[in-house]
Order: sequence, then C-alpha cells, then structure tokens
Amino acid sequence: MSFVEELRWRGMLQDIMPGTEELLNKEKVAGYIGFDPTGDSLHVGHLTQIMTLIHFQNAGHKPVALVGGATGMIGDPSFKSAERNLLDEETLQHNVNCLKNQLSKFLEFGAGDNGAKMVNNYDWFKDFSFLTFIRDVGKLITVNYMMAKDSVKKRLEGDNGLSFTEFTYQLIQGYDFYYLWKHHNCKVQMGGSDQWGNIVTGSEIIRRQDQGTAYAITTQLIKKADGQKFGKTESGAVWLDPKKTSPFKYYQFWLNTSDDDAKNWIKIFTLKSKEEIDHIIAEHDAAPHTRTVQKALAKDITIRTHSEKDYETALKTTDFLFGNGSLEFLDHLDHEGVLEVFEGVPQYTVNKADLEKGINILDLLANNTHVFLSKGEARKMLQGGGVSLNKEKLVDIEQIVTSSNLISSKYLIIQKGKKNYFLIIAE
Repeated sequence: MSFVEELRWRGMLQDIMPGTEELLNKEKVAGYIGFDPTGDSLHVGHLTQIMTLIHFQNAGHKPVALVGGATGMIGDPSFKSAERNLLDEETLQHNVNCLKNQLSKFLEFGAGDNGAKMVNNYDWFKDFSFLTFIRDVGKLITVNYMMAKDSVKKRLEGDNGLSFTEFTYQLIQGYDFYYLWKHHNCKVQMGGSDQWGNIVTGSEIIRRQDQGTAYAITTQLIKKADGQKFGKTESGAVWLDPKKTSPFKYYQFWLNTSDDDAKNWIKIFTLKSKEEIDHIIAEHDAAPHTRTVQKALAKDITIRTHSEKDYETALKTTDFLFGNGSLEFLDHLDHEGVLEVFEGVPQYTVNKADLEKGINILDLLANNTHVFLSKGEARKMLQGGGVSLNKEKLVDIEQIVTSSNLISSKYLIIQKGKKNYFLIIAE
C-alpha cells in the first residue's frame, strides 16, 4: 500500500496538491514536517504528524523533522486567537534538544536512503539579516497574497489583531520549504490542515524563485466524537514527556476514550493493519464491556511512546486501583511515581520510628491519621470486614502495624470499602 493510500484508509488525509500522489508512487522522496519548540515536550496533539512521518518512512521515503528554532521565536498565528509569548534563545535551544530526543523514539534516524533526518531552521536563519530577507524573499510574495490566507483573515477580524512579527511567519515558513527543497531535495511538505496556507506559500516561493515544483499534503485535525479538541483534558495537555504526564496517566487517557473515538484513533495512532483492526473492532462489538479496542489502542501507543516496562507498570497500577491487582508495581516506581499514581487520594504521614515500635491499627486509622473520624467508627468497619491494609482484609482490632508492613520501606495502602484508598507515607 502506498503512503497516500495508507493515510486515506486510516482517515488521516485532508488536502493533497495535484501531482503529489503520482510523485510519491514514482520515486523515493524526501518530505518534511515542522514542529514548534515553544515547549520542552511534544503532546498527543503532535502524534498525528509523528505518525505521518512514520508512515512516510515505512513507505520507503525519507522523513525530515524540522524543529523550528527560528520560527519558534515568532510563533505561528494560524488560527490562534492571540499572539504567543516570545521565547529567548537559551530556552528555545533547550526545547529543541528535548524534542529531538522525543522524535528519536518514533523515527529511525541514521544512514540509508530513507533514514530520518533532523534539521533546525535556526541554522540557516541565524545569519540571515533583515534587509537581505526582505530583499530576497519578501519581494516574492505580495501582501495581497498573504492577506488572502484564512488564518490571517481570522486574526484580523478578531479582537487582538495581528502583529507584523506574526504576519511575516508564513514567509519564514515558506522560506524553510524553499531551503529544504534546494539543499535537502525535500519535494514535499506535510502538516495539519491548519498549515495548508503556510505550506502553499512555500511552494509558491519555490516556483517564483527557482521556477521549481514542490508538493503538499495535509492531515485532518483530530477531534473527539463530541466535537471537543483532541488531547485536552480537565488537567490540561497530555504530554509525551513522562515527567509531565506519567505513563499511567498516559495509558489512562487512551483507555478512557469513547467507543467511537477508540475505533477511529486505533487507525490513526497505531500501525496495526486493516485486518487486525477489523478483528479487534469485531471482538469489541461482541462484548463492548471488555473495552477491547481501548485496551489495544492504549497498549500500542503507550509502548511506542514510553516502553514495554512502562506499559506493564501502568497495567498493574490500573488493575490495582480499579480491579484486584497486587501491589508489585510500587516496587518499580520512585517516590514521585508513587505520588502520581495516588494523586487525588488522601495522603497522611506517620513517624517511621513509631512504626518501628508498632502502632495499634485503631490508633493508626483514627489517631495517627484521619482515615476514620473515631476509633469507634474504625472498630465497627474493621469488624465488618470493610478495611484492608496493603490489599489484605483486616479483622483483628488488636493488630499491631509495624515497619515490616511497609511497601518499599515507605508506604502503607489503606482501603476503606471498595474504592476509597488512603496512602500513608512513613518518614
């Protein structure tokens, strides 16, 4: 299956310039996608473009990932309601390095006809003077042409207007395409559908400057079935950096998708074949409560973004919190990881020295902590079999809890009823 056919059946293709499909079917081509380094991590909103590059490489073409060290200093105004804060060079360089590391997890970099390549547009813009740019590039595109872009029109019609800095963005991105076309033989630029105007400007610069021909493909912007923006949660963006979004939370994001979304997203965000996906969906439809599609999607993308080990830990954590899983997973987490897992769960600290001597379970639950408001309440629920310590039911109101009960020498997990957890940390 060709690259364009792959995008088409997966429901990713939005716009394609005439002649692009024929070119890609005829020869091996270098093509690029730009990534904006305004942060030090990519998020799931970037995954569509990452998957596009993966499919491009798998089809035998050469993917080029452009990290916009120069354009990141300006900010793309496309369909944004307000101008972004400008970043200093040191912060941008840090962000660029982080993004390089993340993209390396998805693409095969290195030698070979279709080994992925990373470029930074700061390398060719840093010595480009303003006068040289407006003389050599600015003359190629008219203001009328730039004003006609939908992204520019929307900003001009809005309350915040459009600064000259942002207005020049499409020229700079257009020159990127020209530079890569001329020096890296990049004949195709790809991106989200909101980038179509900027991409076409680049092909126009190539035509007017060197009478060359360049091509373009854009992918659909992904939304949830209910129309909400993909990748946004109540707590904000879902990041690819495990320090910003833990593998457990990342796994949960995919696991908790609706049936309709999961059936679409398993095509977009995994490399599974049509036959595999059809089988998974059929299995899911036969027993929707098993959430077969969500589990397959969450497993695939968590392993690709993080690792098999991180997936296994996320699975065990899920089983523990929402099923009957064991506490083994805690042995593989550092303290920050444990706190991530139990975010939102009431947490208490106890003196480790007191645990060395031993604490009566009723004192632990009602005095040292406030799992229960009183010893009487704790006693009643204990005797009714409604309290567990580290997943084991407690029945003896005289039980002494000691440091030997600690998990990873630091934690006690109290469960009150079926779903009320409490984390006790020994310090």
